[in-house]
Amino acid sequence: MKTTLYVQNLKCEYCEKIILKVLSKLKHISNVNVKLQYATVGFEYQTPMDVLQVKRTLSKIGYPPFGEKNNILKKAKSFIDCAVVHN
Repeated sequence: MKTTLYVQNLKCEYCEKIILKVLSKLKHISNVNVKLQYATVGFEYQTPMDVLQVKRTLSKIGYPPFGEKNNILKKAKSFIDCAVVHN
């Protein structure tokens, strides 16, 4: 099955790379794609639990799906990861 999630804090190509790297390591998740211009993350999965796992993972790394609270810690996490990859 396929789905696409709209995410917050997606700012640049480095954010895309971080998301691709992290989600590609998850079990049962494949064909991950990130579209910066639309702030979306698409992927294929096997069960509804896999989608929940992706949502939790995105939130943990600073890119919470739209509709989820985007607190200062999540915003900071995405900015820090981006800055580290940039340098």
